[in-house]
Amino acid sequence: MKLNELSVTVTPRYLPDQSSPDQHRYVFAYTVRILNVSAQPVQIVSRHWIITDATQAVREVRGLGIVGEQPVLEPGQTFEYTSGCPLATPVGSMRGFYHCVGEDGIPFDAAIPEFVLAVPRTLH
Repeated sequence: MKLNELSVTVTPRYLPDQSSPDQHRYVFAYTVRILNVSAQPVQIVSRHWIITDATQAVREVRGLGIVGEQPVLEPGQTFEYTSGCPLATPVGSMRGFYHCVGEDGIPFDAAIPEFVLAVPRTLH
């Protein structure tokens, strides 16, 4: 299988009610939409996130499944979920990979394209 057998889009948003800028805590939610564009079923086994804040501090998060599941997506099927990420700065970014396995048993990584987390009116 190729790297891009899953199409991944992410929509982030700032959560001011859960943030405390005076304590350097900025909380963001992000909704991920995963579309299986391959010709076979694909199971998402685990995730690997690379989170970078405005000071270039990098945090990596790895774990089994996504939101407690290891979904199997049939060809053309989508899976959508929302999760969150705290940052110590008002701007940062996330990117990563989903570790997957196709129906043929061959493992592959599906890229999660980099996206920006930013408090509104922080970036020009």
